[in-house]
Amino acid sequence: MSEIGSNGKETKRIGRRAEIVRESAKRSWKVFAFLILLFLILYYPVGMLMIHNIEDDTDFVPTGTNVVAGGSHAVDMMAGLIDREINVNRWTANDPFFMPSSLLDNMPNYQQGIISALARFGFELTDQIGRTRGSSQTDPDLQEAAGLLQYSGTKWAWDPTISLLPTAASEEQYEKARSSLISYNKRLAAGKAVFEKRADNLLATLDRIALDMGSSTATIDQHVDENSGDIIDFQADNIFYGVKGQAYGYYLLLKALSQDYESLIKERGLTNAWSQMLASLKSVIDLNPFIIVNAAPDSQFLPNHLTAQGFYILRARTQLQEISNILLK
Repeated sequence: MSEIGSNGKETKRIGRRAEIVRESAKRSWKVFAFLILLFLILYYPVGMLMIHNIEDDTDFVPTGTNVVAGGSHAVDMMAGLIDREINVNRWTANDPFFMPSSLLDNMPNYQQGIISALARFGFELTDQIGRTRGSSQTDPDLQEAAGLLQYSGTKWAWDPTISLLPTAASEEQYEKARSSLISYNKRLAAGKAVFEKRADNLLATLDRIALDMGSSTATIDQHVDENSGDIIDFQADNIFYGVKGQAYGYYLLLKALSQDYESLIKERGLTNAWSQMLASLKSVIDLNPFIIVNAAPDSQFLPNHLTAQGFYILRARTQLQEISNILLK
């Protein structure tokens, strides 16, 4: 009998232990489930805050391998901006849905605005500045860079709409463009490439930049005309930051070009006009509202940030045209 009683007690102890283990397992699963839920709740907002960065430092200067002694300052700037946006800040416009930055919209539009300015200038380098005359051969490195900078900024490493196989991601193409720009600058420093510093080349480049700015103001004008006063406007901030990125890219490129064409600018008495044009572009860059508002242009109480931005863009465009008129004389 004592043996049976002992076995019964042992069975109860084992049962209690099993129940304790089950309860502990339940608590562990609850804690685990809570941690997973907390992670999912915080993953996107915290990740977005960590990645988001509108870098609009107008004193930015390229460094490291992006700078080639004896090369073009404008080409240095192109390489430096590409390097900063894809390798330092992280390219966000093509991030897939499982990345927190996929929910960002201001930073991706800003980055694409910068690249659009570089792409436009890349064409002018290829067609105007980087060749002796219109009938001469285009520089292979500049031609390669200009083509690669036209690549869509929203392409990830896998795009099933194009192919089931991996595709070239946007940042990979832009990195190749940067390598081509550095290669060109090294050949330029060695006297094996062309960077024409004639007035007609600069004039043609400034005219194309002015046209590109005009296109941006037309986009702003159309959106304000069709959507101003809307309570909810999810496109206003996309346009605002796209134009801001474009203005930032042009500001730094034109600032660098003033070093490349320093002698010509001084000779034609363009120093003050050039500074005023840069100041207008800087006014675009300095606009930094917490929320982009597209209120009615005649609103008494709310601003319209797109019209303010459009005004400074138009002023910079007008000043570019004035510089072009002086270069024509």
